Amino acid sequence: MSGYILEADGVTYRYGRKCQPALSDVTVRIREGSKTAIIGANGAGKSTLFGVLNALYRPESGTVRYGGKQISYGRKDVTRMRTDVAILFQNPDDMLFRPIVEEDVAFGPENLGLPKDEVERRVDDALFMVGMQDFRKSGIMRLSYGQRKRVSIAGVLAMRPKVLIMDEPTAGLDPQMASEIMEMVEQLNREGTTVAMSSHDTDLAYAWADEISVMQYGRCSYSGEPEAFYADKPAVYLAGLMPPKVFLMNEGLSSLRGTDPAPYPRTMAQLISKTVRPRGDIGTLHILPVQAGADDVAVSSALESAGLSGLPKGIYGKSARRAKDIARVGIDFFYEGPENCTIRCMEGADSVLLCDPCMIGAALRSAEFVEKAGFGRIGTEVLREVS
Repeated sequence: MSGYILEADGVTYRYGRKCQPALSDVTVRIREGSKTAIIGANGAGKSTLFGVLNALYRPESGTVRYGGKQISYGRKDVTRMRTDVAILFQNPDDMLFRPIVEEDVAFGPENLGLPKDEVERRVDDALFMVGMQDFRKSGIMRLSYGQRKRVSIAGVLAMRPKVLIMDEPTAGLDPQMASEIMEMVEQLNREGTTVAMSSHDTDLAYAWADEISVMQYGRCSYSGEPEAFYADKPAVYLAGLMPPKVFLMNEGLSSLRGTDPAPYPRTMAQLISKTVRPRGDIGTLHILPVQAGADDVAVSSALESAGLSGLPKGIYGKSARRAKDIARVGIDFFYEGPENCTIRCMEGADSVLLCDPCMIGAALRSAEFVEKAGFGRIGTEVLREVS
């Protein structure tokens, strides 16, 4: 990652001249290519900060920089900023402007003045990414809250932003949809988008973020790696937060055993690898890259040729997840595929992960942690891509 792409430096902002500041001397910097979580209790200033970072609000004092250049708040400067830096609001109804799904998703690209064929291509890609391609002709207000949220995300994705700011993206979603949204965000980051997300869900933020910034009463009280903050329990509680469960469990187990809490696990599979020892052989994780446009026949053929048809299977990434009739392959883990496949390997069984090509590195992360934690080495095999 090369420096900071988005910065607020000493920013103060208030909603009215007689109001108390919603932000007071806030300094937050977001690294290019990173995943940054802005965490804090309700009312801490997270949403206001995002409005400032997207040039929706002009601060009373302090500076905002994009790509190292200070925002002047002139029309051209703000237009460029909002083209490159997209914000997803918590309530999807605040972002839906047209009555039909495909029309709403096309709204942003059309305002960029793009050719019609490029707009259609972006709408197709965005609806595919959020799994709403079958609803493109549907009326917006006939959709469920979760479906409207997906459409609002598609509208942002169709803009192809360099930076994506997400305000509580999983709020109001059921667990499966929330898991799918976070998987999608991981993929966007792997494809080059810098992502900043607000949340008061420390479990979710800890598993996902490279860095955190903690908002407290309109001020930023901490920025950096998560572990140093969560180790300071009084600071966590004073910020109106709770330490992540995985962090607490790792800390407690390390204390009881007199062992080093590092490396710090972020997920349950990683925690398990630090808690137990193998009972016998360790399995192999086979990764089958699946490109967009693949179907169950092609995937089944590839698995059969490799002699892997009967193994437990997980899925990870938009192309693999949207492959036509993929359920016929016999998917065991539709969510948290890398974690579940890693656990099967730790139990001594081989497993297969159907994975988008760009997500291979993310898929290998859990297997690599297992060895780092001292459990043992999970063998890995990346098969030929299926298209």
